[in-house]
Amino acid sequence: MVIWIDVSTLKHQLMLMDNNRLIKAYPIAIGKILTPTPTGIYTIINKQSDPPDPFGVLWMRLSKPHYGIHGTNNPSSIGKNRSHGCIRMFNQDVLELSSRVPLGTLVSIHN
Repeated sequence: MVIWIDVSTLKHQLMLMDNNRLIKAYPIAIGKILTPTPTGIYTIINKQSDPPDPFGVLWMRLSKPHYGIHGTNNPSSIGKNRSHGCIRMFNQDVLELSSRVPLGTLVSIHN
């Protein structure tokens, strides 16, 4: 079993994968035009519960400095280009995702 995360910025979707099998898809918000979500391959290097506002209930730091996957205090932003480049998820979704992915999990972000 190889768990990894596939993020499609065009679809506003984060997919939890096991090898090439989809486990679950989640709706996300991504970066605005002036602060786009960076494409590339990164890893989850840290998890923090109860991060400062506006990161919702959980923050998962990526190996790309200053970027992560996190919850939101603005659920109406999900499905839109609203962040400063991070990947926003509904709070319940980021908690579920975090419980399923260990540190070191590969995160592939593409258009």
